[in-house]
Amino acid sequence: MPSITAPPLTAGLTTIATPALWAIAIGILALLLALDFVLTRRPHDVAMREAVGWSVFYLVLPLVFGFYLWAAFGATPAVEFFTGYVVEKSLSVDNLFVFMLLLSAFAVPEALARRVLLYGIIGALVLRAIFIALGATALRSGTWVFLLFGAILLVTAAKVLKGAIGGREKELDVSSMRSVRLIKRLVPVTEDYHGSRLFVRRDGALALTPLALAAAAVFATDIVFAVDSVPAVYGVTEDPFLVFATNAFALLGLRALYFVLQGVLTRLRHLDHGLSVILGFIGVKLILHWAHGIWPGVPEIPTLASLGVIIAVLVTVTITSLRAERRDGRPADLPGR
Repeated sequence: MPSITAPPLTAGLTTIATPALWAIAIGILALLLALDFVLTRRPHDVAMREAVGWSVFYLVLPLVFGFYLWAAFGATPAVEFFTGYVVEKSLSVDNLFVFMLLLSAFAVPEALARRVLLYGIIGALVLRAIFIALGATALRSGTWVFLLFGAILLVTAAKVLKGAIGGREKELDVSSMRSVRLIKRLVPVTEDYHGSRLFVRRDGALALTPLALAAAAVFATDIVFAVDSVPAVYGVTEDPFLVFATNAFALLGLRALYFVLQGVLTRLRHLDHGLSVILGFIGVKLILHWAHGIWPGVPEIPTLASLGVIIAVLVTVTITSLRAERRDGRPADLPGR
């Protein structure tokens, strides 16, 4: 079926989305988030079978959406969506490690972890929607934005690689976080958790619970993640709708995936090395795209080739991480075994 695209927003910036398609996508997203709220109203420990089931569900959804794009709009937007989704999913897996540190540092009960992660995902969706809109507005002003995004990703890749070489932090001191210090200065915080409640009355005054503090800390880290992830996916597609869709699908399955990978995240010791390569690769891709607009002789990297490189990097770092675990005498078991 031939590709169908809407008129360009500006030169070089097109979108497949109509207002109806945006409304449907946002409606489905709101429905899934509402379902999550209902499921987390009663705190409970998440069994592995439940976590795997929801993880599979949230992996099937983007596959169905991608094939819909292929049938309705052609191969190009579908490949861009799948590539962007793989990029965002790989970045979100790395984000899970930070979430794991935060939940441990705040001593969040296992039964409440789902609710904290849900608040974090909602915050991430809001922040990324804002960054996506800002990115689309910037792209309308000229191709110089590709150069800026490329530079941001190269700097980020260097920082990630430096952190990977230095080793991940195993513990997190929440008292040193600026967001936590600021909230405690402005609002009293209770010592104990009160179920899934964010606010309670204490001596007649409104006070935050540690659950609210943990959710705020996760939200603060979401800001940093959004700065990295949005330019990365704009390096794959210039369509704001596809950028939003890749972020939404990657984030929706993050909560369930946390419980599946909880015992495995620390064993993927080479993940940061791979992410630095991916971010650097996309940064170069963006800079070449900017240069191609000025000097047509400069080659560009096709999206399909980008997808191949990204998958190859992720497979490689997974294999090398598992081999390193075996070499050190630590069995790299799969979750649930």
